[in-house]
Parts: sequence; C-alpha cells; structure tokens
Amino acid sequence: MREAMQLHTLCRALETWAPLMLQEDYDNSGLLVGQPHMEVTGVLVSLDLTEAVIDEAIQRRCNVVVSHHPIIFGKLKRLTESNYVERSVAKAIRAGVALYAIHTNLDHLQAGVSARMAAALELVNGRVLQPKKGLLRKLVSFVPTAQLEQVREALFAAGAGHLGNYTHASFGSEGVGTFLAGEAANPFVGEKGKLQWEPETRLEVLYPVWKEGAVLEALFAAHPYEEVAYDLLPLANATADFGAGYLAELAVPMAPLAFLELLKARFGGMVRYTDLPQKPIHKVALCGGSGSFLLPDAIKAGADVLITADFKYHQFFDADNRILIADLGHYETEQFTKDLIAKYLSEKFTTFAVLISETKTNPVNYL
Repeated sequence: MREAMQLHTLCRALETWAPLMLQEDYDNSGLLVGQPHMEVTGVLVSLDLTEAVIDEAIQRRCNVVVSHHPIIFGKLKRLTESNYVERSVAKAIRAGVALYAIHTNLDHLQAGVSARMAAALELVNGRVLQPKKGLLRKLVSFVPTAQLEQVREALFAAGAGHLGNYTHASFGSEGVGTFLAGEAANPFVGEKGKLQWEPETRLEVLYPVWKEGAVLEALFAAHPYEEVAYDLLPLANATADFGAGYLAELAVPMAPLAFLELLKARFGGMVRYTDLPQKPIHKVALCGGSGSFLLPDAIKAGADVLITADFKYHQFFDADNRILIADLGHYETEQFTKDLIAKYLSEKFTTFAVLISETKTNPVNYL
C-alpha cells in the first residue's frame, strides 16, 4: 500500500532546497493555497499559474501545482473572479488543489534558474554573478577543549561551516574560562561554591541565517555545559553560494552572430540585441527573467554578453559598446525551470507522480 505524504513535507523539502529567506522583499513564494496536512496525490510543475494549468492538474489527478511565478503577488482583497488571478485561485480552492510558488528564492540558488540556462548552452566554469549579502552569521561559543570535536562535528552536521566549495570550516583559539557554580547548579566540571578554571576553546563557525535554529539546537545538544555561552554575530559578507545571475564561459569562443543564432536555436522565440562586438564571445552572463539590473555587474565581471529578458528601449543604450545585450524574452529564459523543479522533486520523492505541465503559458506571441 502506498504511504501517504502530507503537503507540509513537500513544502519543507522545497524550502530546504530554496529557503524562503532568499526571496526578494516584493516576492510571494511559498504555500499560497492549501492545507499543510492534506495528502499529496500528485504534483504538476509549471512556469506560470493559470486557469488552464489548474484544469490540467485536475485532469491529470494532481492535487498540488508547484509554479515558478506566484499567482498572488500583491494583496488579494477579494475573490469575485473578476480577473484571471481571482478565477485561478477560486478554481484551485474549489477543486482542492494546493498552490505553491518557488520564485526568486530559486533564482538566487547557485544551481538555480540562471545556471539551468547556462546548462542549455553547455557553458563551463560557472559562478554567481551578483553574490547576495546579509545571509551569513557567525556563531562564537566557548567549549571545554576535551569536548571540542563533538561540538564542532555537531555544528557541521547542522549546516554550519560551509564556505563555497569547502565544508567543515571553523576557527578555534585556546584559553581559560572561569565560573563559580551556585547551589542550584549542576556543573559538568568543578564543584559548587568553588571557582573553576577550565581549559576552553573559543570556537567560531559561519552559517546561513535560515539554519540558525538547527545550528543552535545542535550546539545545546552537544555542548556539555549546563549553561552554554555563545554569541551570534551578523555579517556583511557576501556569499558566493547564493545571489542573482550567473557567470560562465564558452568552452570554445564563438563569433557574436553565430552565438546569437545558437541562442535562438536553444531558447526559441526571438532575440533582441545591441551592436555586435568585434571580438568573439567567451565570457557569458545570464539571468532568467528580468535581469537588466545586472548589466553593471556583467560589465564589471568582463562578460562579453548578458543574456536575459525585459530590457526597455532606453536601457539598451546602457550597453555603450562595452557588452552585447541579448534579450530573449521572459518565458524563453525561464522555460527550463520546470525541468529543474521536476528533477529535484522526482529525485526527492517516489510516493507520488511529478508531472511537467504541457499547458502553454507564454502570453507573448511572435509573427
């Protein structure tokens, strides 16, 4: 008999992969419609959420739709079904279909939407173009030197000590701690009412902010002291693991026009672009969706081209012969996102079907 899985388990898996704290302030990722304890019978993955996608989910026996773009962006003040947003939400509620969005939090993963664009072009040596700041904190604690390794390993297991391509990163400096246990205390070492001098190590580890609860829980569980001394320090450092856009390279540089033809072949639609440079295309900046804000970063990084969408007319002038802008269209740059999400869910869960939506949701047509 198939084991039932509840919706909150699916949400937790998605948010472990792409934490909600990574989303932009304007965004609305996460569970939008549905009860956390409802059973998941099937998941339909889509780029956008429309009435037609809800109909497809019902027809294909999926009671959860995971979309990249949230159907609810601003405040939803009424459900009179006067527009496609209200009609889609109402239809989902009536049909018992849960709606989950995984938007800019997925965009900000190093191996997220923009990296999936790079994979479609078989680019190499990729990294985040604009690393995100304010995501790191430092934990400082004072640990009896004899128990240092058990505490350090517990923190690593909880997600601390990860820096780029390195794990198990920490710093320790030895010293001596003092304390005097009161009558109500139950000291790990020393005696009540007697000053204790104990060899300790100042242990420092970094961690992403969304793992703070797990890291502190691990510290308290592994630390031998009854009262654990610790500091939590916010950091201004950027982290290369998360951020906007992607920077990668062509294994073999290409002539600019040939590269644009490759873009059209791989992404479809049409390509709007600035004047062609006189040198081959080698270093490539990419951003799924609206990425004009990354133009200064792409130029600073020495990219030969920025591939994205939604450039306005006057913004093309900002290239100023320093970089090639290739605007492919919003849908076109994000079309592989469905495969990215479906692959993750299919590898994570085997108790229900994960299907990719076949509904055309691109609202733009081309002659």
